[in-house]
Amino acid sequence: MLRRIGFRRTLAAALVVLGGWFGTPAANALIPYVYLPTEKELKGSSIGIGRTAAQLLQLGQAKEAARRAALAVRLNPNDERFWSILAEAQLRNNNLKDASRSLARAKQLNPEKAGLWFAEAAIALRAERPNNAVLLISRGLQLDPNNAAAYFDLGNARIMQGVLPLALKSFEKATALKPEFWEALNNQALVLYEMGQRQEAVRRWRRVLKLEPNAEPMLALAAALHQQGEQTEAIQLASRALAQNPNYVLPLHQTEQLWGVRIREATAQLLSETELTNSVERAQANATWKNRH
Repeated sequence: MLRRIGFRRTLAAALVVLGGWFGTPAANALIPYVYLPTEKELKGSSIGIGRTAAQLLQLGQAKEAARRAALAVRLNPNDERFWSILAEAQLRNNNLKDASRSLARAKQLNPEKAGLWFAEAAIALRAERPNNAVLLISRGLQLDPNNAAAYFDLGNARIMQGVLPLALKSFEKATALKPEFWEALNNQALVLYEMGQRQEAVRRWRRVLKLEPNAEPMLALAAALHQQGEQTEAIQLASRALAQNPNYVLPLHQTEQLWGVRIREATAQLLSETELTNSVERAQANATWKNRH
């Protein structure tokens, strides 16, 4: 409102000056006006802005994405897609309360969209509210029962609840739907290790590494092998894992990744080996996780 008033005053002053220069305008003279876009045009503009916000999210530019998405919802507040994009951007900026409000608005507009329930569950997991997350994911799965990522999140929520058999069941459902879902297979191994099924955990970590040579399963496998006395392979794997992702040298990072007590203890014993001293010291110096907390 204030901006509109300011513009009108400026425009009126300009017309007074023009009148002084050119005299009184004729009755049929064109009078300058401010163009007001139609509702249809505003909605069309919001689509382009919303699409740009989504692209910025894909590029990792969460702050700029949030600004664009906020503009999109102002232009078209009745499209749940823009609210969900805004919520995702706010979530990536760690604005959990704002993200929750945006998702609540999106769900009001389209309560039958499973992705909105899953997104709200992701916020609950970030806020360490696994009971709430389980309810939200379960509701989403009623709408979209073949969503592998949702079963993965459900497994993580079950780990946080301490219900390991149900966590394992969820992760196995995820890989049944998506066989190359290595993150879910990795978490199966983490759960199995905590349940005392160490040989099976080792087998699944080896399967993970065939799909994705990632630092997390690599170090976890190394720790498990070290417990079995397979020293040489354990040292080699651990050295490679720490070079690839130094953050896993930190117990707090392991905990954040839902590593259980048994695998963390096994990893601590492995990393205390003198053959890994240099690798451990380098990883501790290069770890970035500690700088974000």
